[in-house]
Amino acid sequence: MADNNEIKAINKTGFAQRLREYKRKPLSLVLFILVVLAAAISVLALVFLIVYILVMGVPHITPELFAWEYNSDNVSCMPAIINTVVVTLLTLVIAVPFGVGAAIYKLVKLIRTMAETLSGIPSIVYGLFGMLFFVTTLQWRLSLLAGSFTLAIMVLPTIMRTTEEALLSVPDSYREGSYGLGAGKLRTIIRIILPSAMPGILAGIILAVGRIVGETAALLYTSGSASGLAKGLMSSGRTLAIHMYVLANEGLHTDQAWATAVVLLVLVLLINTLSAFIAKKLTSKNK
Repeated sequence: MADNNEIKAINKTGFAQRLREYKRKPLSLVLFILVVLAAAISVLALVFLIVYILVMGVPHITPELFAWEYNSDNVSCMPAIINTVVVTLLTLVIAVPFGVGAAIYKLVKLIRTMAETLSGIPSIVYGLFGMLFFVTTLQWRLSLLAGSFTLAIMVLPTIMRTTEEALLSVPDSYREGSYGLGAGKLRTIIRIILPSAMPGILAGIILAVGRIVGETAALLYTSGSASGLAKGLMSSGRTLAIHMYVLANEGLHTDQAWATAVVLLVLVLLINTLSAFIAKKLTSKNK
């Protein structure tokens, strides 16, 4: 009980000090109110968007929507789900090693400038580049492979920047202790630095996955919008985002488009939950 009273006293003291500070500096109070208001609006907008998608889409989720074969009657999203998973995994296999490696062995100014430049390029430009280079020049045609390489270039800046920040957050004492025990630079990076920075690296990968799953413009020019399940990496196939876009654009299956949006939302939530679980496991293991 004494501990609780002490905590309450400390909280009251802190609140009183903050109130006196706001009286001395009214601008701080205004800024605090604006920050809280912005945070509240952001949360409410997110909640409204999720609830609206669920209300519009859940009633139209039917077993036919998950049929293995796509046709004009069931407009199944199952082939698109599989294509989305394949494109996501392939993109990460391509982008993560290059992104993490570039952040580890980096010329900081060069990498930062390149990452900031690439981050500001619209996705449609990436799509045009992918179409001209991967689809036409390399003759990969409209395929999952061309789309994955294009998306890898798109998410590379995100992975590089987040990995760089995660590596910088690792205390120098870890490096010094490893070197003091006789470990080399490569062993220190692999056994000490990367495991400690893994939660931050995974956070960047989660952001990359969100962009991969939700991308449409770049994939329309590179992987195409074939409705069925892709027969291989060199075959065309649509992802969930493209599937939803096509259904909504046609105007004939709007209800199924909303249902696909719910599936896409759940898929992103599952991927993020899995990534957070892995990051938590790695953090607890390092401790």
